[in-house]
Amino acid sequence: MDAPPEMSLAGDLRAWVTGLCRLAPGDDAERIEMVRLLEKLKCAAAGAQARLSRDFEDSQLEAQRAAGVPARDLGKGIAAQVALARRESPHRGSRLLGLAHALDEMPHARLALARGEISEWRATVLARETACLSRADRAVVDAELQSRPGGLESMSDRDVERESRRIAYRLDPHAFTRRAAKAESERSVTVRPAPDTMAYLTGLLPAREGVAVYAALVKHADSLRSEGDVRTRGQIMADTLVERVTGQASASGVPVEVHLVMTDAALLAGDAQPAEMAGFGPVPAPTARTWLADAEGSVWLRRLYTSPGSGDLAAMDSTRRSFAGNLRRFIGIRDGLCRTPWCGAPIRHIDHARRAADGGETSVVNGQGLCQACNLTKDAVGWQARVAADGAVETLTPTGHRYVSRVPPSPAARGPSNRSRLEVFFRDFVLSA
Repeated sequence: MDAPPEMSLAGDLRAWVTGLCRLAPGDDAERIEMVRLLEKLKCAAAGAQARLSRDFEDSQLEAQRAAGVPARDLGKGIAAQVALARRESPHRGSRLLGLAHALDEMPHARLALARGEISEWRATVLARETACLSRADRAVVDAELQSRPGGLESMSDRDVERESRRIAYRLDPHAFTRRAAKAESERSVTVRPAPDTMAYLTGLLPAREGVAVYAALVKHADSLRSEGDVRTRGQIMADTLVERVTGQASASGVPVEVHLVMTDAALLAGDAQPAEMAGFGPVPAPTARTWLADAEGSVWLRRLYTSPGSGDLAAMDSTRRSFAGNLRRFIGIRDGLCRTPWCGAPIRHIDHARRAADGGETSVVNGQGLCQACNLTKDAVGWQARVAADGAVETLTPTGHRYVSRVPPSPAARGPSNRSRLEVFFRDFVLSA
């Protein structure tokens, strides 16, 4: 049986890329020249991906219409397929498909990307800063930037950002102002994990307020430093932010809720296996024990049963026949983040891998944690899933491509792992500095 055309094409591309890795330039000048040429190749490849993604979308939309898909569902799952093919998150896949659309309205940027003269990110910046404009005005910005000495190729990311904004405001000040007002309505504060048991707390604010907050923190830090405070400016600014937001007199003593998964040996016998903090990742065992020792509120423990040998999470104290209660909590602990390959978004839904309508069981093996977008996508026309005995989920997309999502390694069990796991939940927990 002949291999599918895409398999032959993929084999040719892999062989060609492997050949690039074996190139042996003679001197440093040739090495730098090859780095330059490979960068152009990488950019040109991004241009080809954008064109192919648009062609794919058009073809998929035509197929969905022919299949009688309701208008409200047209396009569902298309960006997700682009994301899987590019090993990106669904959110990133939507942005990449949006860029492909924008390039249709910016022929100079599209050509520069196809020639490897600008990067995919630089094209994205241009598309982002002109998103509020009409198709005609967007084309004007594209042409004006390309007409400058050196064209788009000679401009930095900041140059493109700054100049496209200026031109956009000149062409349509009302649209630019409306966009600014909309952006202000989307102000928010988010938190995400950082290395070494830290977190990034990010405030998206109007420029005036953002600068004012930063200036106030700098002024306070410089004042304390001038009085002999030995902390760095950054440390004082961080501590002051915590103090003023929480109302605490110092950076210590902030009541929080903490949810950890760790081995019984790590909690009770001084073992070095790290704990896992829900939504943030590994926490050194000594740190987790210090937190516990300083807890001033209630502490709950729940045993998580593990498979002998592998140490993978297998069951909880109790389960129910729907994804609720302990069963829902267990799958959330086990998966940690959205199970879709390369997504990594926070879990919002616990659902069947193999649909209940197709005979899928409401069980630990057939359950998976997904973000909202991925859970909706898996119900699009042409998407199927199979579940292996070990819980691995094989997703089949409408084009026949297969992607496998395996159960992640058990939290706090990445080592000799036939020990018990404990879910540790602290309420009114107090972190010490």
